Amino acid sequence: MALTLLASPLQGFTDFRFRNAFHHYFGGIDTFYAPYIRLNGKFKIKSSYQNDLLQENNSTLNVIPQIITNSADEFLFVAKYVQSLGYNELNWNLGCPYPMVAKSGMGSGLICNPDKINNILERAHQETNITVSMKMRMGYDNAKEILDVFPILDNYPLKSIAIHARIGKQLYKGPVDLEAFTNCITATKHKLYYNGDITSIETFNSIKNRFPSLDHFMIGRGLIADPFLPQMIKNNTNQYPKERWNIFEEFHNTIYKQYDDYLSGPTPIKMKMLGFWEYFSQSCNEPKKVYKAIKKATNPYKYKQAVSAIINNERKHS
Repeated sequence: MALTLLASPLQGFTDFRFRNAFHHYFGGIDTFYAPYIRLNGKFKIKSSYQNDLLQENNSTLNVIPQIITNSADEFLFVAKYVQSLGYNELNWNLGCPYPMVAKSGMGSGLICNPDKINNILERAHQETNITVSMKMRMGYDNAKEILDVFPILDNYPLKSIAIHARIGKQLYKGPVDLEAFTNCITATKHKLYYNGDITSIETFNSIKNRFPSLDHFMIGRGLIADPFLPQMIKNNTNQYPKERWNIFEEFHNTIYKQYDDYLSGPTPIKMKMLGFWEYFSQSCNEPKKVYKAIKKATNPYKYKQAVSAIINNERKHS
């Protein structure tokens, strides 16, 4: 059974700049899901969403657009928009756990509303010919919510359902609930993808062995924390390449330059890279010390000095 690895979208991180650099330097990902489009009741696609999905910005990648909404009209509008760009699939996000999103009845906050889900899917399949896939949590308040939605989902020809094995209320805290995920496998006819806490070769192998019938696995935060992970999973090795830190340095410098060109001023680029280092630092020998050094870098010159010192130190210890 061929193994397929998918990159889960993370708002603010996995835009086309990151995706292209990741694909060039690391590889291992078969399909990237773009961060979700959110309309907020305005039927206008923001320029940042437009740029993220332009074919010329994704020419070497397999990308699937995503929407977050609780409105059938919004879904149809975005479906037709992404089709105009040449995409034939739209992924619907019923997974976002953040309280502001969930409490407004979107993301994981919509899972408890099977009727609304049914209405949107019914119109999507009646009024467009786009392929629909889902990305979900197992619920917001409890893991049984998804079981009440499966009979609705089974009425439609969905391509797949990617399930993050947590409930929305957890955010990213606490362990994934593999027992509840097991219940999902037998509760639907649809093809399931597993998502949640794939952070190492060991965790991947443990999940793969537990769910031998699955061949699609989605990696989110683990992919940013350790960009070598997908290719290592594909190669079934826990050995990093000899030039590990040289490759990482080139990757880092590439995305830094692109975000620096895109963002205006030293503060936005510092905040953007600080977000990345919250993850990057997890692959370093002393994560807290590394993150603190980045945080203390008050201007671009000091930032570059800090990054250089961190990478040189990691080379010595690798």
